[in-house]
Amino acid sequence: MSTIRLLPDQLISQIAAGEVVERPASALKELLENSLDAGSTDISVALLQGGVKQLRVADNGGGISQDDLTLALTRHATSKIATLDDLEAVASLGFRGEALASIASVSRTQIISRAASARHAWRISSVGSQIMPVEPAALDAGTIVEVSDLYFNTPARRKFLKTEATEFGHCDDAFQRIALARPDVSLMLQHNGRAVSRYQAGPAARRVAEVLGQEFADQALSIEESAAGLRLWGMAAKPTYQRSSRDSQYVYVNGRFVRDKLIAHAIRQAYQDVLHHDRHPAFVLFLELDPALVDVNVHPAKTEVRFREGQSIHRFVFHALHKVLATPVGTATPASHNPFASQPSLQNQPPNYPTFQSRMDLQAAQRPDFYQVLFGAGQPGSAAQADGAPAWSAPPEYDAGRELSAGSAAFGGFTPSVTPASTLQPDSEFPMGFAIAQLHGVYVLAQNSAGLIVVDMHAAHERIMYERLKSALDDDSVPMQPLLLPVSFHADRIEVASVEEQLSSVQSNGLQQLGFDIAVLSPTTLAVRAVPAMLQDADAVALARDVLRDLREYGASRALTERRNELLGTMACHAAVRANRSLTIPEMNALLRDMETTERSGQCNHGRPTWFQVSMSELDKMFMRGK
Repeated sequence: MSTIRLLPDQLISQIAAGEVVERPASALKELLENSLDAGSTDISVALLQGGVKQLRVADNGGGISQDDLTLALTRHATSKIATLDDLEAVASLGFRGEALASIASVSRTQIISRAASARHAWRISSVGSQIMPVEPAALDAGTIVEVSDLYFNTPARRKFLKTEATEFGHCDDAFQRIALARPDVSLMLQHNGRAVSRYQAGPAARRVAEVLGQEFADQALSIEESAAGLRLWGMAAKPTYQRSSRDSQYVYVNGRFVRDKLIAHAIRQAYQDVLHHDRHPAFVLFLELDPALVDVNVHPAKTEVRFREGQSIHRFVFHALHKVLATPVGTATPASHNPFASQPSLQNQPPNYPTFQSRMDLQAAQRPDFYQVLFGAGQPGSAAQADGAPAWSAPPEYDAGRELSAGSAAFGGFTPSVTPASTLQPDSEFPMGFAIAQLHGVYVLAQNSAGLIVVDMHAAHERIMYERLKSALDDDSVPMQPLLLPVSFHADRIEVASVEEQLSSVQSNGLQQLGFDIAVLSPTTLAVRAVPAMLQDADAVALARDVLRDLREYGASRALTERRNELLGTMACHAAVRANRSLTIPEMNALLRDMETTERSGQCNHGRPTWFQVSMSELDKMFMRGK
């Protein structure tokens, strides 16, 4: 007797439903995508008991004809693709022909639809895998799909569903993802007869603010980057808008919400210099590319993708985000690049002339010898460094050129490139303004055209020192430190293959560029013969494994950079001006000028803000002026 047998169609459908319809939210996602593929501009969703009792989606799309309605509930029947070429370059959200059939096999389903050319609507119903005949119905236009009693015929699967609140939460998440992807479509969500969300079609800016909140919109940076047939656009929140979870992270590939580890890795790398390790960024990013270059037919849920040129995608996403996050406050303030910001751009404000104060005869608590030795600014032993003498002394009457020059020499070797106030033109603008005082040896108070700026001087200076150290090392190749005794270790075949691939590379050896010399001793053994000089005390084997893993998966490794930057961060922290050090006005202005030209100067190395703006209107409100 044969032990291999064909499964009945009903069981096949229910097995498929286990992959496609994991929970009510999965069914909702599929139905919403069908509505969008049908060209709908207005979609309404109504749920009962978290979508388990009933899930109803109504749209004004093109509708389904009478002949097609019967096939709509049949497995592997679709209007989206017809050939293998269509599958390899699919542009629609749905294409597998499994969703409706899988949903119908584990529920009581009814579809009412009217095609644009039809005289009236038609209805088809199913109970489990039993499909009823098509019959006439009443409907003005579009399609209504009702899914009731989900998993009524698979009680074991129903037991795995969570509480009503949890299932509704997942449905709401699926609804929000569609809402963010299609701001040109009006959407409404009801739960147990109560309206939950209503989004009118409109600009993407408004939709993002409605879904993620005005706080995210105000803190968001705009991204628009194109290269080699790739386009990345959307919004990424500033590092100061950091989260404890990944609940505000949305990535779309050709309009489809995805969870892709390659893109996620690129985004983490872009934020790593400005976020603490246990914090997460917030973003809504849209990646557009030729559909033939991405495979969406990886999993029935269609949230996983594979890129034909994954390393190129990784580099493109990383550099696009890195460039936006690295924008100095002096060249482009966040408000000027943020279409959602409620505050006007500083560049659009009328010119402001600085308020100066007379000489502050304060003894510097820490002399600049350490900074000059570390960064090569000035000559050790100069008159300004004499024992007991202040770092510099401002003249009784203000002279902009002399003041900035003195601040540059005294304050960590700053070399701000600014126009003295005496020669300022009316259209000149310095976003960080000009210093007016120091508060408790911790904060610098400055005035700009918008109002008051408060700067954490240690955090700001730490970022400046950190970026300088990185820049100095980035300009040079990574020096190697040969090991007196090579360290051999057992490696799997994938690690060995990665080393062989790097050694045989005609263009460049990624390991040598990172400061490594790794040899293949046998099919299962590698030997580390040299490591980066800066990390000579690190665990050579662990570091090599991390680098090989990154090179294999992403084509580049940040393991070395991350460890190097940890060391540089420690050095920058020690080099930065300490709290309780009294600064003079030129020193403070030198700090402000360098903040305007330093990448990522809005956040310290741990993601905390280095400065805040208090507008005149906020100050007026605080003191109840104008009332």
